[in-house]
Amino acid sequence: MHSATQLAGKIAQPSETGPNHATELAVLRNHLPQDAIQHPLLLHYEAESAWLAAHGVEPGLARAAAARAAALFAMDEADLQAAEAPLWRAPMAAEISPGPLCLARLFGLSAAAAELLHEVWGLLGTAAALMETGGDIRLARDPKTALNGYGCSHRPRPWAITFASSTASSSSARGYVAADRARLAVTAALLRGAPGRKAVGACIAAARRGVARGFGLAAGEKIVLAASGTDTELLALALTHLAGTDKPVLNILIAPEETGRGVPMAARGLHFAVDTALGHDVTCEAPIEGFRPDTALANIALRDAFGTVRAMAVVEAEIEAALAAALAAGKRVILHGLDLSKTGLLAPSPAFLARLRGVYGEAFDIVLDACQARLSPISVRAYLDLGATVLVTGSKFFTGPPFAGAALLPEPVAARLQSGVLPTGLAAYFNRTEFPADAPAARGLPEGGNYGLALRWHAALAEMRALLRVKPARRAEILSGFAQAVEQGIAAAPGLALLPQPAIFRTEADEPWERLPSIFTFSLRAPHAPERCLTPAEARQVYVWLNTDLSACLPECSEIAARICHIGQPVPLAQPQGEGQMGALRVSAGARLISGEPSHRALGPKARLGQEFADIGVVFAKIRLILASWTLLSEVNPSPSYRPRRVSE
Repeated sequence: MHSATQLAGKIAQPSETGPNHATELAVLRNHLPQDAIQHPLLLHYEAESAWLAAHGVEPGLARAAAARAAALFAMDEADLQAAEAPLWRAPMAAEISPGPLCLARLFGLSAAAAELLHEVWGLLGTAAALMETGGDIRLARDPKTALNGYGCSHRPRPWAITFASSTASSSSARGYVAADRARLAVTAALLRGAPGRKAVGACIAAARRGVARGFGLAAGEKIVLAASGTDTELLALALTHLAGTDKPVLNILIAPEETGRGVPMAARGLHFAVDTALGHDVTCEAPIEGFRPDTALANIALRDAFGTVRAMAVVEAEIEAALAAALAAGKRVILHGLDLSKTGLLAPSPAFLARLRGVYGEAFDIVLDACQARLSPISVRAYLDLGATVLVTGSKFFTGPPFAGAALLPEPVAARLQSGVLPTGLAAYFNRTEFPADAPAARGLPEGGNYGLALRWHAALAEMRALLRVKPARRAEILSGFAQAVEQGIAAAPGLALLPQPAIFRTEADEPWERLPSIFTFSLRAPHAPERCLTPAEARQVYVWLNTDLSACLPECSEIAARICHIGQPVPLAQPQGEGQMGALRVSAGARLISGEPSHRALGPKARLGQEFADIGVVFAKIRLILASWTLLSEVNPSPSYRPRRVSE
């Protein structure tokens, strides 16, 4: 039997390859009983029930709620399905409450306490389970792999080499602990009798305040939280409907193929998946009720037919021509800016947007897609001062868990929420609580709040705060070192080619680090057809196999084959010869590279960066191994999993 001090030490220092109960219990370590039971499931149960009781929850309710979280934790940890598990494990892990009578019997609760627990059942559980709610099908966990559609997890996955911030990242221990703190506060409030809407609303309000502080919003500027970057696109169109005009809308998109697959649909007011963040089943590409049916798109390409980046002057001339023609035709225009694209491109320049604002005034809206969030609060401020609605996420550069979006509204756009009514169909995507409290236009939305979204933002905000503690000059130094490591890794891999990327420049006030590339896109020559690059489908195979323990398939190279490497999903670009498409993969520097990956915290700053840069070499070494073993891997087609085999054993 461990003492409380020994257990607290173990919980504070989770192993890089050990089970996740260390992270799960990090917030609770000061409330461990003196003679805590050693089994992780019961350790989780005892620690959480003690924490809740210490925070004003009636002991019986504290035990029952802790049992719910511990049971879900045990479901995630396959090695915890012990025969001696308590009788409550199965009913408390169920998606649907076993009912007040069963709850009262299991935990000796009064009828009133059992009824309360039954009513708040859907808001109880682990941070991981709750963060998986409030998103569409892309967030669903594959029961075979325990990973979502982005190949990552809301639970920490510290054994994985992760340079996937251009797409999505698994939670870090730092982010998970922040989400768990927020979860525990909500759980305690619920069990003390606070209405669910009030408890969740407080969690959402805290997330909104954190986003406002992180991006430096001024008085009068507002934030609307959204389940994803694509959901913010739909919101931006809805806000244009509140502009006080009855004109048809032209939405000018910049390189939609380099933003998100659902963006062109959302930009026309169409459903962009088969379900919504609030769990409504919908028909993809069907019109959303209340949005204008005559909204049109103009797509401005950033690459030519050969995949080469077009000259900025040509792109901007095309944008202005589309804008001027639409305004002359009596349309309301939404002009998108892109900062940055999936491959790190910026267009148009802030100076160009400022010139258009000077020429055309308020006759058009600017929506700035900054969902990659690879820019400073100073740059965000410059866009807001142009009257742009700035779309951001906490789940790209900041490396929070996937599905954490927000729209930052400049004061003139925020004022639109004071009158009118948002399109009716927006109620399938947003709750009232995701909007500012003083937003009458949102009164037709459901009264609840997206709890999973709030917890994901709390995880992302922990990463944002850690990044902001690092001086800008140090950020630039680290990103420069990362670029060198990537260039060396690609140079050592025959058949790989780094795609050129134009310099990034916004204004003279840019911080040095945000002018440096942090997304590196590369092509892969097909080993079985060397006259061309891998197609998007073939590149996706490489992406999946990188995220897979291949040691069983390639035992002679097990050291590299076993490593789990998660990088950015392939982007479809033109084949170099201009015939068909290739799939370009990406490795990206995220905020954790700069602030320090928590699983490497035992290392000093120099050694930590050395480990990160060495890990880049591992990624490219595994790519070389995959390409060399293409035929064998194509026959076996192994699947990824949450853990590598050596961790599972």
